[in-house]
Amino acid sequence: MFLINLWVVLVGVVVILYVILDGFSLGVGILFPFAKDEKQRDMMMDSIAPVWDANQTWIVFGGAALFAVFPMIYTVLFSALYIPLFTFLFGLIFRGVAFEFRANSTRVTVWNRAFSIGSLVAAFAQGLTLGAYISGIKVQNGVFAGGAFDWLEPFNIMVGLGLIAGYSLLGAAYLIIKTTGEVQQRAYRQAWMSAWAVAAFMFIVSIWTPLQAPDIMTRWWTPPRIYFVWLFPVLGTLGFIMLLRSINQRQEYQPFMYSLVMFFSAYLGLQSGVYPYAVMPDITVFQAAAQPLTQTITLIGALVILPVVLGYTIYSYWVFRGKVGADAGYH
Repeated sequence: MFLINLWVVLVGVVVILYVILDGFSLGVGILFPFAKDEKQRDMMMDSIAPVWDANQTWIVFGGAALFAVFPMIYTVLFSALYIPLFTFLFGLIFRGVAFEFRANSTRVTVWNRAFSIGSLVAAFAQGLTLGAYISGIKVQNGVFAGGAFDWLEPFNIMVGLGLIAGYSLLGAAYLIIKTTGEVQQRAYRQAWMSAWAVAAFMFIVSIWTPLQAPDIMTRWWTPPRIYFVWLFPVLGTLGFIMLLRSINQRQEYQPFMYSLVMFFSAYLGLQSGVYPYAVMPDITVFQAAAQPLTQTITLIGALVILPVVLGYTIYSYWVFRGKVGADAGYH
């Protein structure tokens, strides 16, 4: 049981790392069309150019971990959410191709649109997947027993739109840190509007979730969770208030930090209502887990690889710290 819970924590950490790190680069893509001219778009692109591809390492690690350690989750989720998951992957591929082609093409406008559309599609598809995960998946005898379009529901669409707003907030907060001048000032305004949109979506989804998935509400109100679950909406509210305050005061690093507080509060609040279920409402993480030997061998590999990936990520951000100038360089 300890080994399974350890893997639950590791996968959870990888998921939140992906959401944060690739989330802000997707957010920059979503905000891309609002740039005034090509010079500003170059600045936005240069802000994520050194790190955007490395950020996607975490989704590869998460997918591999699910496949090796929780094979039933991998099988059921990909069977039930085949369309949104592959739409998400195609969005990432489309975005990556556009990123590289834009730098070497004479038809920059086409690839600008492709980069933005790919980012938007990837974010929305992630939200559809998350919404469907919260809603629950029909399973019989350990395999998916629903239809190909079970995920296409109003709640899931709402979550998808909410994630677009959330990634826009992360993207704007990141641009505040990395840019100057008109791009930065516009990012402050975008962060302000996105913060209100995220708060509204979080409020709506928080009310809608117990109606969509009553089991989550039951677990929230069952001891010992009832004693601490209220901390997460309080944490999110405080993060929202401090985020608006930091934007008004034109602080640079604080908006990103407080945006993360809002994301963490939502993520932890959701997980407090989901655990120990891996696929709601029927499959727990203990039922979905692979054999102990598989978990142990995979853990040894993860303990070797994770420090290397984390070290490389931290080093990359350290090397490319500082502002991106209008001359497309760091200073």
